[in-house]
Amino acid sequence: MPAAGLRGPPPHPRRAASRRPHGPAGHHRQGLQGGLAARDIDALIGLLDPDATLTGDGGGLVPAAPRPVEGGEQIARYLADLARAAHGNVRLLERTVNGQPGLVAEQDGVTVAVYAFEIAGDQITSIWAILNPGKLRPWATG
Repeated sequence: MPAAGLRGPPPHPRRAASRRPHGPAGHHRQGLQGGLAARDIDALIGLLDPDATLTGDGGGLVPAAPRPVEGGEQIARYLADLARAAHGNVRLLERTVNGQPGLVAEQDGVTVAVYAFEIAGDQITSIWAILNPGKLRPWATG
């Protein structure tokens, strides 16, 4: 169920229609991917609207932020901390999620998260992180 203040419904992950960045959306995926890989908080902050919101859906099965993370700087720090804490071989793959730009996180070859972005102008305004293993099943195969 969507959290109060959420700017849109969390996406139900579906197989990606596109695997290549397109225009500004591709810029945001690449920037977020690069910022996370380098743990570059300033680069991440630059991509995020100051009033951005990140909402995680762990479905009670895996850890997720208990409430939406609000604010570009807070989201950037949260994501950088997650990247630092990740164990194993984590890859971020650019994908389109429900027609929006996104990333798929694979850890040791297993899909562990799908991130969908809402973009306004040149900044990310919302991120939905799908971590619930049941909702990730459509992303688990080729």
